[in-house]
Amino acid sequence: MKAVEIKKGIYWVGAIDYNLRSFHGYTTPRGTTYNAYLVIDEKTTLIDTVKAPFKDELLKRVSSVVNPKEIDYLIANHVEMDHSGSASAVVEQAGDIEVICTAKGEDFLHAHYPGSTEWNIQTVGSEDTLNIGKRNLSFIPAPMLHWPDTMFTYSASDRVLFSNDGFGQHIATPRRFCDEAGDWNVFGEAQKYYANILMPYSRMAAKKLDELKGVPVDVVCPSHGVIFREKGDINRIVSLYKSWAAGESKEKAVIVYDTMYNSTEKMARAIDDGLRSMGVDTRIFNLRVSDLSDIMSEVLDAAAVIVGSSTLNNGPMPSIGGFLTYLKGLRPRGKIGFAFGSYGWGGGAVKAINQELEATGFELPVEGFQTRFVPGRDALSQSFKRGVQLANQIKRR
Repeated sequence: MKAVEIKKGIYWVGAIDYNLRSFHGYTTPRGTTYNAYLVIDEKTTLIDTVKAPFKDELLKRVSSVVNPKEIDYLIANHVEMDHSGSASAVVEQAGDIEVICTAKGEDFLHAHYPGSTEWNIQTVGSEDTLNIGKRNLSFIPAPMLHWPDTMFTYSASDRVLFSNDGFGQHIATPRRFCDEAGDWNVFGEAQKYYANILMPYSRMAAKKLDELKGVPVDVVCPSHGVIFREKGDINRIVSLYKSWAAGESKEKAVIVYDTMYNSTEKMARAIDDGLRSMGVDTRIFNLRVSDLSDIMSEVLDAAAVIVGSSTLNNGPMPSIGGFLTYLKGLRPRGKIGFAFGSYGWGGGAVKAINQELEATGFELPVEGFQTRFVPGRDALSQSFKRGVQLANQIKRR
């Protein structure tokens, strides 16, 4: 296991997790990487570590460049265990090492690793720099992207930004750079990552992007996935982040439903037809066979989220309840909502969905629609018309 040189004196020494299939509650069918970076100068610096089961992989890659005992500094950009899980092993190997983190990072290290109270920890903020020889490393606090302790590290002389979870993707590829990744759908995976982890913190992301506007960057080194080194790739990922952080949307609607005997599904199809007849792009998901994290990736840049459910016990189906809870936690902004569904006698699902969408901050410009039992020609026609009405609302935005 060998390190990969990113720039002269800077190496990727992380680990590849080909088998990870769930992370933060969403699916990772392509696995992931835990990226750590070694900077060789008069002082040797390790930026982040890897998840604990991969500590030997980290240490072997470090050893391909330098004896781990020669590490002088460990920078902990973020204490979550996929990044700090091997910190104890590194400290044990290095012995006389200084750990650099934010004040909140020190608190979190002590809460995760009882032995860290004995470590030599130095806290830093935005005014601090670390001289390691020819290089001065500076620190950019990035709280809530996505933990309160998070920071970025920047090497001005190399024009390299170590952005931790920012710009990350869950991809387990042996190729380290975006321009080598071929058909790995890097930007699609970055969208899924942002939607499921960073979307609730979009205001903070927008602020941080604005702060970084004048910082010259030749290489972006995230903590998951591939590294961005080509100007076009860097411009593209930054542009996408700006769009996502601003809550910009396309003329697109996401339809999510669950159904008992396909009545609600028939309504979903009719609404979909109405939207498409007006030129609105759509994505339609039956929750029984769809993954929440994939849905949220589509929700990220959609103008409308349309939710349908059969009524069960005077409320929506349990799967819809789970979806609405997950959606609410991610706090999408500036979107249209709409509820629909079939019921038998009492109803209740549409009302409950509307309440949840309103509580999440959705606008509801079109009245929800429900029909009794199997939708006939009139109910399907009404569903189609609701699709047209929603399309008009989307196009006015």
